[in-house]
Amino acid sequence: MADSFSGILIFALLVTFILMGTIIRARFKALGKTLIPASLIGGIIGFILVNSNLTLGYTSEDFTVFTFHFFTLSFMSLVLTGKETQQSKAPVFLGGSWLALIWVISLGMQAILGLGVIQAYNLSADVPLSEFLGIMVTHGFTQGPGQAIALGDLWQNQYGISHAMDFGLIYASIGFIMAFIFGIPIARWAIRKQLHSNSLVNLSEDFEKGLFPEGEGPISGRQITQPANVDSLVFHLGILGFAYLLTDQWLLHTQVLVADSGFENIFSHNLFFFHGLIICVILRSLIDRFGYGQYIDNETQKRITGSSVDLMVAATLISIQFSVLLEFIVPISLVCIVITLATALLCFGFASRLQSLGIERGLTTFGCCCGSTGSGLLLLRILDPNLTTPIAKELAFFNIAILFLSFHILVFMAPILPAISLIWIALIYIATIVIAAVLLILLNRRIRS
Repeated sequence: MADSFSGILIFALLVTFILMGTIIRARFKALGKTLIPASLIGGIIGFILVNSNLTLGYTSEDFTVFTFHFFTLSFMSLVLTGKETQQSKAPVFLGGSWLALIWVISLGMQAILGLGVIQAYNLSADVPLSEFLGIMVTHGFTQGPGQAIALGDLWQNQYGISHAMDFGLIYASIGFIMAFIFGIPIARWAIRKQLHSNSLVNLSEDFEKGLFPEGEGPISGRQITQPANVDSLVFHLGILGFAYLLTDQWLLHTQVLVADSGFENIFSHNLFFFHGLIICVILRSLIDRFGYGQYIDNETQKRITGSSVDLMVAATLISIQFSVLLEFIVPISLVCIVITLATALLCFGFASRLQSLGIERGLTTFGCCCGSTGSGLLLLRILDPNLTTPIAKELAFFNIAILFLSFHILVFMAPILPAISLIWIALIYIATIVIAAVLLILLNRRIRS
């Protein structure tokens, strides 16, 4: 039985690190004022302990799988959450499209800038790096750890791009850190200036501490099932688990049908989160169609989503290999600084033109373009802790829309990018940026009207 404990103990370490982050933020008032989430604090603690060999023999690689799966689970759970009664379809569609177009621009912009920074670095470097390690930043920042790991592994093994997976994971991890270094002060400023829409959120002592005073915490969720039969949380987890199984079986059976057709990458498990979102959209539609939507409690589903995001952020930071980070600290730092500044100008520049929910959408999309959609959701939770605005649902639409808007890059180009000429890559990415920017300007006008 001793051999069966490995995965459970790794998960136990992961949640322990988040618990430590929660206690430390509550204990140190100065840290609470920074509003840094406990998952980020715990992830940094875990990174230090894992790389100091103080975690029962487990290494950073042991946490990588949790990064991938909690990233997927968080958004499948989000899609299963029902629409709030006060929300209409139009804001979700328009807002989700706005987020998606910003993301597409970021995808191309970060790749071009990363390529340029590495080329500039190579002019004075003793050992030049592959330009594709610069392009990889967009898959770490804009796409997140799951896709950075998948594409990095592909580039490394099939095209000989050394350290591609390590760079991707490091970019994703630093993206989280950059998102909060820049995003949290902006969120704090927005709350202080009352620029956000949720008037119940303010910089109170318990908000900064991260814990509610005794007896003052809100009631979250309602019981759907009789406890004598099955616990309501297990019931909700069962629905999510069923969707996960459906997605896995869909991919396994489809992979047989598309073998040697050239579409294998579209139906690989590396794109599990995309297929999972589609499955959950269909499943939720069927549940509502047959009148069973009342049996899914939105508050409980939101807690599952939020927990998955916390676990994903912590696991991503812990997965960093310190030795690789130290070896390439200069080019990685240069790339990340340039990308962060450019992304901030992009997201907040366009958001400032919105008449409503501008700061929420700007902050959310900045987080989405710096690590993953999970970091965007975490930043949104600072301004909207209970996800009462339509933006959380916009993120579900956004995650599907971006795959169609950037299909040519994500499906056809990204998996074989090292085999494509840099000139063609630059031309296609720049054309994508221009088209998305024009559509975004037109969409901004419609949202304002």
